Amino acid sequence: MIGEGRGFDDLVLRDAVVADFEAMLRLNLESEHFLSPLDSAQLAALYGEAAHRRVVVGAGQVLGFLLAFRAGANYTSPNYQWFCARFANFLYIDRIVIDAMARGRGLGLLFYRDLFASARAQGIARVTCEYDIEPPNEGSRRFHARLGFREIGTQRVADGKKAVSLQEVLL
Repeated sequence: MIGEGRGFDDLVLRDAVVADFEAMLRLNLESEHFLSPLDSAQLAALYGEAAHRRVVVGAGQVLGFLLAFRAGANYTSPNYQWFCARFANFLYIDRIVIDAMARGRGLGLLFYRDLFASARAQGIARVTCEYDIEPPNEGSRRFHARLGFREIGTQRVADGKKAVSLQEVLL
């Protein structure tokens, strides 16, 4: 069973649905210091464009979500656009959010393994993402390094208030 041995024996990884939006917005708000703000209309737009929309549910509640986009989506994120300018075929992880009480229990790895399997099934060999380096997100840096991601660029975002490391892993 998903999450076995980690205290989450009842976890279900499934496609996100509109009924999950309230929980997804709550989770995004909890982690907004690492993510861009998100309201209902923005989430609906992201959901409509995303190629990969997954949630993990445990004990009847959404504990995390992941949204990812293929090349060619109608999405104006400067980080996504950076990858579009360089690659014709990729899957871009826009955001992954785990409930604070569920962090450190393998849910991020669960999401990424699922995403990698989906990318391979679609013939996509490059998965991309970014994480903050100013201010630093050391946990994200370590996590992505363990999965084989490597930096292929950096850029300043949020009117110069942040810098991100642009990452890729080849499957």
